[in-house]
Amino acid sequence: MDLIDKIKEIANRYEKQAANIQTEEATKNALVMPFIAALGYDIFNPSEVIPEFTADVGIKKGEKVDYAIKKDDQIILLFECKHCGANLQNEHASQLYRYFHTSAARFGVLTNGLIYQFYSDIEEPNKMDEKPFFEFDIRDIADNHINELKKFAKTNFSLSDIINTASQLKYKGELIKCLEREAENPSDALIKFFVAQIYQGRATQPIIELFGKLVKEGLNEFINHRINSRLKSALSQPTTAPTPEPSKDEAIAEDNKSDIVTTPEEHEGFLVVKAIARQVISPKRVIMRDTKSYCGILLDDNNRKPICRLHFNASKKYIEIGRSGIRIPIDDVDDIYNHTQDIQQSIKDYESGGEQ
Repeated sequence: MDLIDKIKEIANRYEKQAANIQTEEATKNALVMPFIAALGYDIFNPSEVIPEFTADVGIKKGEKVDYAIKKDDQIILLFECKHCGANLQNEHASQLYRYFHTSAARFGVLTNGLIYQFYSDIEEPNKMDEKPFFEFDIRDIADNHINELKKFAKTNFSLSDIINTASQLKYKGELIKCLEREAENPSDALIKFFVAQIYQGRATQPIIELFGKLVKEGLNEFINHRINSRLKSALSQPTTAPTPEPSKDEAIAEDNKSDIVTTPEEHEGFLVVKAIARQVISPKRVIMRDTKSYCGILLDDNNRKPICRLHFNASKKYIEIGRSGIRIPIDDVDDIYNHTQDIQQSIKDYESGGEQ
């Protein structure tokens, strides 16, 4: 089983057992230890994976970090674990910070079993950085995350290789966060940059305020256009995978819906909604169920939890969010992005039990 399959298996376990993972110890047993095992370390060998590793800090004796990972008789990784419901805040990182300089490890991991933050001493030797150089969520893990994570696997671990790329990872991650902030709320510096590039007159305060709105809208339209272009490209790629023979029950079901045609626009709309939803839930929970009159997009394939309905079968397109019953006209599939907050709120309402 590949590393990505092992990580997805852990994420699936969480989805099924979340209600039973209520403590830090349960988080360690159900999520963190399987994660360490997925990297190839023997969690049952205390000379390789050391639980409750003692890391004396100054006058504080007996301070313990949750796990220390050894390779070639050297401590290479420290794990500090929190409950899976915990937000990983600075005060949690400060605990790992205290242990970091007392061991020979160059890497520390702060985790709640779902989100993993990898720290090192890129800025100053033997002093853990304030910000992680690598971070991911196992519920939304991508190929680039797996490629970096493989470097920490037992068979691949190379201190020099990781250190050489850690600073690039850190700064690229910070750059992405900066771009996200600018797209959400453009800074004065960015607004003035675009004013200088585009506007020929004097940059008065009304012009700055006008461009503030234009920059935000322009950035988001640009991002949405790029996403939509990628989706269209993916939809246009022919598939060569063989189609399995349907079972008898499946064949009957297909006969019953043989006159239902899912159009390319409905496929595209589904992928747009899935991209919006993945910011609040695992995208695997977003299911498309087409009908004769509309294309339904459901949470957990549950008819009682419609995320939205796509009414694309007439000349005029509409979307219906949640159970509102209100059809909102749109001109293009891209316009679904204009309703991102309402779609995400619909999902959050189902998650909180606000809509039954």
